[in-house]
Amino acid sequence: MTASIALVDDDRNILTSVSIALQSEGFLVRVYSDGETALKALSENPADLAVLDIKMPRMDGMELLRRLREKSAIPAIFLTSKDDELDEALGLALGADDYITKPFSQRLLIARIRAILRRTEMRAQPADDSPEAIPAERIQRGQLEMDPARHRVSWKGKDVTLTVTEFLILEALAQRPGFVKSRDQLMDAAYQDDVYVDDRTIDSHIKRLRRKFRQADPEFKGIETLYGVGYRFAEE
Repeated sequence: MTASIALVDDDRNILTSVSIALQSEGFLVRVYSDGETALKALSENPADLAVLDIKMPRMDGMELLRRLREKSAIPAIFLTSKDDELDEALGLALGADDYITKPFSQRLLIARIRAILRRTEMRAQPADDSPEAIPAERIQRGQLEMDPARHRVSWKGKDVTLTVTEFLILEALAQRPGFVKSRDQLMDAAYQDDVYVDDRTIDSHIKRLRRKFRQADPEFKGIETLYGVGYRFAEE
């Protein structure tokens, strides 16, 4: 079935250009220019995924997602232009599935939407216990456990909620503990389709990864920086 995407932003240019791009990729797109209108419409007729601007009149994106999550587990991507807004948004218990900082690449947004929809579909599928079923390979590195099929991460038994981008970066690091990954290699892992992002974007993701793991374990030191080279997952 064709996935339906709710696009909520008070910028008419973004609504127009992004909706055209999504429709050309085969998505059904519903556009809303403010949070209150979107809440009423999506409560009555939920979409498969929501792309939400944070700063909007009448109701901001964080409040809109909080209200929507009271009734459904709709996956969501935040559009944000400020890091402090992003930190606040990702600190919410409800959590966005991912975020994209304005100005953004439409190819990147489409890639993130597809990745989240795939993971949402996999989480919804019942376990297949048949002999032919091949379970997705889990990653366990000391106190770290990752389940790529279910997009689940834990550290010392405590769940750590990551965005799709953060998950892909951590997965790339954890696959080969002790081996250094350059920023370019991490960009390739997290941003497909030749989408350009600068080095500071990866640094920001690493910073947020550490912050989230330190909420589970204040002594977390699993991601090491090799200045001028890149990052690695620490061997135990």
